Amino acid sequence: MSSPPRRPSILITRALPLDAVTRARDRAEVDFHDVDAPLPRAELLRRLRGRQGLVCVITDTVDEDLLAACPELKVASNVAVGFNNIDVAAATRRGVVITNTPDVLTETTADFAWTLLMATARRVVEADRYVREGRFTQWENMLLHGGDIHGKTLGIVGFGRIGRAMARRALGFGMRVLYQDAVAADAATERELRATRTDIVTLLRESDFVTIHTPLLPETRHLINAQSLKSMKKTAYLVNAARGPVVDEAALVQALKEGWIAGAGLDVFEEEPKVHLGLRGLSNVVLAPHIGSASADTRLQMANLAVDNCLAVLEGKAPPTPVNPEVLTRT
Repeated sequence: MSSPPRRPSILITRALPLDAVTRARDRAEVDFHDVDAPLPRAELLRRLRGRQGLVCVITDTVDEDLLAACPELKVASNVAVGFNNIDVAAATRRGVVITNTPDVLTETTADFAWTLLMATARRVVEADRYVREGRFTQWENMLLHGGDIHGKTLGIVGFGRIGRAMARRALGFGMRVLYQDAVAADAATERELRATRTDIVTLLRESDFVTIHTPLLPETRHLINAQSLKSMKKTAYLVNAARGPVVDEAALVQALKEGWIAGAGLDVFEEEPKVHLGLRGLSNVVLAPHIGSASADTRLQMANLAVDNCLAVLEGKAPPTPVNPEVLTRT
């Protein structure tokens, strides 16, 4: 009598919603690191050796060394849209499928980026602190003046799924929308979103709000630097809910201190979880701990999609959202 086929073996590196973990355990042997903190590198390698699947997060580095140390690995499934933590070229050379979790977090992340935009412009965090500190003793006509949002110009850097979701939100505020992207949107999308493609120089110069939604690539690292910030309006606001290194943090600190721009809202940082000390003491910046997609529903959908991607590859099927689909066509 033949023995049942061996179930694939997966390492999940970070605490995820238990429904997603159960989803994985139904079809695979699972080593689950159920702590919401990164595995030390040596432990990550030790626990991954001999396993075929990896469900990882953006703090897990999947590089040539890891791939060489874990030759049985067939798939690394990132619980994120971005995958700058993974050496995709090295994985492709070794026949390892990389997947991510687009679409399911688009609207939630855009919601939060818009929250940062509004909170920054209308000085919500400053106002909250003002009340909590017992300083609200009378109504004042000149207290905490912020910036209007309606009727202003929104500049979107990176016009992918989340960038376009931001443009849809801007329609409700009667905003003019400019966008910069290496690839132009089709004419129908531009008409629907009333968005105009332009170059980065024009976008920075003319926008009242600049929101970053580009992936982290060699060409986008420090895309927003001292020169960029000096070219913006003094009344403008910067929002970054993409990747921290797109913005030169030291230059941003100087810009906020010296009034090159009016304010900023940041959900990501250049050296996470480290935050530039200069940002912490500034009142004209809103800081959040990378929670753009952190709604309960969305984080569950992301985890489920990551698990489904991983299991599909290990079961010989096409994953829903591959990053390097060319690996799947190899014989």
